Amino acid sequence: IMHRFTIILSLAIVMVLELIGPGTMRVLAQDSTPAATPIAPGETVSINGAEIYYETHGPVDGPPVLLLHGAIGNTEEFDNLVPALVAAGYRTIAFDQRGRGRSTWGDRPITYEQMAADTVAMLDELGIDRADVVGWSDGGIVALELALTHPERLGRVVAYGANSRPEGNYPEPQMSDQMPAFEDFIADYQRLSPEPERFEELLETLGTLITVAPDFTDEELGSISVPVLILDGAEEEFVKPEDTKRMAELIPGAQLVFIPDTGHFAPLARPEEFNRIVLEFLQA
Repeated sequence: IMHRFTIILSLAIVMVLELIGPGTMRVLAQDSTPAATPIAPGETVSINGAEIYYETHGPVDGPPVLLLHGAIGNTEEFDNLVPALVAAGYRTIAFDQRGRGRSTWGDRPITYEQMAADTVAMLDELGIDRADVVGWSDGGIVALELALTHPERLGRVVAYGANSRPEGNYPEPQMSDQMPAFEDFIADYQRLSPEPERFEELLETLGTLITVAPDFTDEELGSISVPVLILDGAEEEFVKPEDTKRMAELIPGAQLVFIPDTGHFAPLARPEEFNRIVLEFLQA
């Protein structure tokens, strides 16, 4: 598996890590943060030909916040954020995208458009007409896709660590001590997935996807009508800061925030600061 991953990188599919999200990798917090509240097991529902795992937490009548993970991440990426949202009175909804975490692959391709369609279907399944969205990496891209195609279903949108087009990524990751070992991602996938034998196939699928997508045009970004926070770490390892700034400049009224002394993994490495910024924006 590691050999195949090296091949993928050598073929210029070098941004898989940027889109995979950190799964259950535990980066030691740089600030003093209490241990995250354990998250209870969720449920599974059939959506568009796949068995999709999801979790909801917080008051049933609380304002809903949809949490969208990175490419081969899963709901556990938000173990630090969920307790903070629940304590503030929100209802959180997090689910494993098809082929990731505890969800099956199904019979449809993994694309940003399909992930957005699955997300809308999940909201329909739960009877949620409108939700705020916090998306990390791949999840941020899906959030922007939803802002373009289903703005009526969204409140406020936080897009963290997302890129707007393939050339918005660095040709090679800017390595940092906050990046996890790739073996951690393999271990997470093997632990959670009902189809663990498809990990290599998933890497190849995602590797191909990021060479062509997302590809948001200036006009598309300029047409987004929902409130958006473009958020990233100032030391981002994968996304070029000029691409992050491009999104904020083109999306009408968008806010732009860079978190200092961290990069792509702030929800784990700087959870207190990340949570504070997200809550301030959602409560504005």
